[in-house]
Amino acid sequence: MSAAFTPRTVEVADGVYAYIQPDGGWMLNNTGFIVGGSGVIGIDSCATERRTRAYLAAIAAVTPHAVHTLVNTHHHGDHTFGNFLFPGATIVGHEHCRAGVLAFGAPRNRGIWTEVEWGRFEMAPPFLTYTTGITLWSDELRCDVRYVGTPAHTGNDSIVHIPERDVLFVGDLVFSGGTPFALMGSISGTIEVLEQVIRPLGARTIVAGHGAVCGPEAIEESLAYLRFVQEAARRGREAGLTPLAAAREIDLGEFAGLREAERIVGNLHRAYAELDGVERGARLDTEAALREMVAYNDGRRLTCDA
Repeated sequence: MSAAFTPRTVEVADGVYAYIQPDGGWMLNNTGFIVGGSGVIGIDSCATERRTRAYLAAIAAVTPHAVHTLVNTHHHGDHTFGNFLFPGATIVGHEHCRAGVLAFGAPRNRGIWTEVEWGRFEMAPPFLTYTTGITLWSDELRCDVRYVGTPAHTGNDSIVHIPERDVLFVGDLVFSGGTPFALMGSISGTIEVLEQVIRPLGARTIVAGHGAVCGPEAIEESLAYLRFVQEAARRGREAGLTPLAAAREIDLGEFAGLREAERIVGNLHRAYAELDGVERGARLDTEAALREMVAYNDGRRLTCDA
């Protein structure tokens, strides 16, 4: 692994750490942990056995205490495949996060992303679930785990807010430096969550699910892109274009520098569905949309360095 892609541990507040995996692209997620006197609260695992073991080593370099609680912000495999490597931890997640992990099953190479060496895998979904939220305590430090209330990035997104430290872990509701992605959730729902749930918390430090640690400016950048997608969908649908054809016509402009530009195709599929009155989070043909993202990428598989 080159130095540029070497994960790093960042203490974002006293006793609160972000584990950052550059460059934040497909499957290179961020995790985090909160260190207390009696143990550690972890936030998400990683996509592969190798990367999750490196995350555990990073925790061990900070504290001798074990992870006693592991929170999953949502069900996607880059945040949950490594759960089984926390055998002594209570794994916590939204009830639909548990269902999503079980439904997806084991990791596999699907011909969409470049090949990944997953390593060993065992199914380990959340086994303490909630409908609206749960509060965890690291000694006297309050950690609020809250379901965001509506499909957004997925149908089961949760955040971890640490009010006393002014830190917010947002999972994949924000991609720092990357293209937002709502194919399996909702464009309008993500906008609503960012405006009505995330922004009002006023957190100074935001740990996104991918990319660098950021601040509230990342919320506004995400909102601008998602509104851009909505307008592009409206124009494309009026012109009778498919989502892929519309994506090929779009000038990404200020968003052209974001990683994973091909996500415009998947986002348009969701935005078209919403214009047609499809319920937020309703199942779409995800596989077909992902293959159209490969087509948008001139037939090249999507780059995954996990």
